[in-house]
Amino acid sequence: MKTKTKSRAQAEIENLLEHTNVRIGGDRPWDPEIHDERFFERVLAHGTLGLGESYMQGWWDCESIDEFFCQCLRGGLQEKVDRKPMLILSAIEARLRNRQSKFEPMGTVRAHYDLGNDLYVGMLDGNMVYTCAYWKDAHNLEQAQLDKLDLVCRKLELEKGMRMLDIGCGWGSLCRFAAENYGVEMVGITIAGEQARLARDMCKGLKVEIRVQDYREVDEEFDRVVSLGMFEHVGVRHFRPYMKMAHRCLKDGGLFLLHTMGGNKSYTETNDWIDKYIFPDSIIPSIAQIGEAVENLFVMEDWHNISTDYDLTLLSWHANFQRAWPQLRDQYGETFKRMWDYYLLSFAGLFRARQNQVWQIVLSKNRPSQYRSVR
Repeated sequence: MKTKTKSRAQAEIENLLEHTNVRIGGDRPWDPEIHDERFFERVLAHGTLGLGESYMQGWWDCESIDEFFCQCLRGGLQEKVDRKPMLILSAIEARLRNRQSKFEPMGTVRAHYDLGNDLYVGMLDGNMVYTCAYWKDAHNLEQAQLDKLDLVCRKLELEKGMRMLDIGCGWGSLCRFAAENYGVEMVGITIAGEQARLARDMCKGLKVEIRVQDYREVDEEFDRVVSLGMFEHVGVRHFRPYMKMAHRCLKDGGLFLLHTMGGNKSYTETNDWIDKYIFPDSIIPSIAQIGEAVENLFVMEDWHNISTDYDLTLLSWHANFQRAWPQLRDQYGETFKRMWDYYLLSFAGLFRARQNQVWQIVLSKNRPSQYRSVR
């Protein structure tokens, strides 16, 4: 029986995977199964964008996408790509041979947070928290998110009567929690109208004001400032202005808590697929980039890494999304489902491999007394 000859693109891809414990067509959950031979040319020509788009189109599948990414990253795939400049020439050649029309699934042009509240109601916990949960003492997503919100409030040393700004407040989960449990007057800002509408409903009857407002427009003082999962969206050029805005809005003696994803290396551009389909113009900051942004503005009081908790959080969101899908299918369609599965599970693999982190950083402004770390 004649053995099928491998294409040059397939040979290149398999060579890259050689030391990653991932095998094309293998029998383990993280081994990808290729349904369309164009996959190899697509990935070689377009890298991460080609990998994600070919998955969305059904050209390949994998029983455990999260572990596929974890194995690739633990095996040093990114470093191997960076060290092989000849791959650039191969990719250029493959791109010239692979002149396909742009793949644009329905709905991706809409802003991430305005995709539809029904999607997020189905995926998130009952308090609608869309940032990494805190699993130290929790056994389910609902409790882990409540524990995270309380951890944030304790780190900020909240007291009744304080006024706090929540930059990028999402659906108002922290605003409601802090107002209900700590007697704090909250101002939450978001640029997503759908978020703001539901956030106002969730915070009705409390001392909470939800605004549709750009963070750069805020120019008033607060006792506390908090930012949960917002900093990643502002872009490298805006890291320093973002910190200056927080500094401007924080009273002397006040605390600012920054909760953000973090990278082990400084980058100025993000993954092409993430940029196009999930978080346009986003960048995950490094320690160096955050340090440069806060220099001579704040005192760094505490830096807490909860990165592996995001793996559990993402898997919980994915499980919720699967359960909710029958009610979402008609509105979003199968291409969206493959995109969303890929997003949630690939992120879980990234954090499991410790390539990305989640940091809670407490910063102070002209605080006279020592800060005591909270865990």
